Parts: sequence; C-alpha cells; structure tokens
Amino acid sequence: MKIVSVVSPKGGVGKTTVTVNLGVALQRAGHQVLLVDMDPQSALRFHLGVDLSVPDGLATAALSHRPWRDVCLSTEAGVALLPFGYIEDGARELLEAEMQHGGDWLRTRLAQMGLQDDAVVLLDTPPGASVYMRHALQACHAAVVVTLADAASYATLPSMEHMLEQYCEHRADFDTAGYLVNQFDAANQLAQDVTGLMRQNFGRAVIGVVHKDAAVSEAIACRRSVLDYAPHSQATNDFLECAQWLNGRLAAIQPE
Repeated sequence: MKIVSVVSPKGGVGKTTVTVNLGVALQRAGHQVLLVDMDPQSALRFHLGVDLSVPDGLATAALSHRPWRDVCLSTEAGVALLPFGYIEDGARELLEAEMQHGGDWLRTRLAQMGLQDDAVVLLDTPPGASVYMRHALQACHAAVVVTLADAASYATLPSMEHMLEQYCEHRADFDTAGYLVNQFDAANQLAQDVTGLMRQNFGRAVIGVVHKDAAVSEAIACRRSVLDYAPHSQATNDFLECAQWLNGRLAAIQPE
C-alpha cells in the first residue's frame, strides 16, 4: 500500500473535500482506495452517503482492540471509508495517550488491513499540530498540503514546512510533498499573486489549483463527490489533473 497524508496547518481550506475527490479520482485511475478519517470531527462520512447512525470507526475499534477492517465501510463512489467514529472526550483522551506512546501505531494497524500492493490510503487529518497529524506524517509516503490563495493561508505554510521536515523529509521511504491551491478565484488579483508566489517558491511541488466552483458545494449537500455529481465541471477537471500528478509520484513508490 501507498500512504498519502492530506494536511493543512489551517482549518477551513477544504481539506476533507480534497481528500474525497482525490480518492475518487485515484479509484477511477485503477487503484484500490481507502479513505481514513484521522480527524475526531469525523467529517469524511458526510461526503460519501454512508449511514450516519453507525458509531463505529477506527477510534472505537482501537479502544476495543478490534481490527480496523471490521469497521471499514464501502461507498457508492467505489472507495472504502474508515471513519473516525463517535467517542466521548474521556475515551478520546485514552486514545490519544495510546497514540502518544506508539511510534508505529498508525502504520501497524493499516498494514493489518490486508490491502492490495497498489492500494492508496488517503489520510484526512485535523488542521495544525496534533497527535493525529504527527502519526499521519510519520506513516505517509507522500503528503498533499492543501491551502487557499490568501494571505492568512500563505502565512501558515512555514509551520507546515517545519512539520514536514520534522516527521517526513529525513525518512528514506518518504517521496514528496505537494501543494494544492483550493477554491482558487481566477478573478481575484490577490489569489493570482499568492498562487504565483507559491509557484515561485515551491516550483513543481505545486500540484495545481482547484477553482472555486458552486458544483463542489452542491455535491457536498448531496453527499457525493463532485466527480460523481458534476462530471463535466471545472472542479472535476481540476481534481482529475491533480490526481494525475499524484498518481505519477505514487508510481515511483515501492509498495509495502
């Protein structure tokens, strides 16, 4: 399997939406795809039409010592989903304490799921530094940094670079980090300037842009990926192009 962390130092950038749509695009490219919700908000399930009344997920399974494959869900989009699950604050503290003392906590449990060699695991993480972000970065072979083309988002990128240096870039099994500009408004001069700065600073590590598109919000309201909801939309085309970049990088990674 090949593990990709979808990360951001700042909330509100559409990271979960990016995770879903990149996952669907990679599934259409022929991969077995598993989306893993590492965020206690457990928002991935809202995008994929699964039964919201099911409380189980990786958190409940880990605390009850059950295999994660037992709580994995299939979706109409063709990707598998491992939700975070519903747990109370006290249980979450126990889970986080367990994670703090287990360096390979995440990668070990993913390896036990018996995925195909060419399977792609996309990890949706909470924004900013956390034990969930740390485990996702320690486990991944590649990272997708999601940002907006605005001053506030751009100002937080150095903190993300620091986390990548700390947890990823010294590892022989880590391939690359790419930057995806989400909700890009081509009519906004500041957005153009910030995106230009990113291309200047990060070069080919800029995966691409996903344009601001009403079809994305409509797809979320219908609990579907935008690729399924609006296959001919600008956003769908953008996600397919970004997935193509990522697929090229994944081809160079030796599966575990």
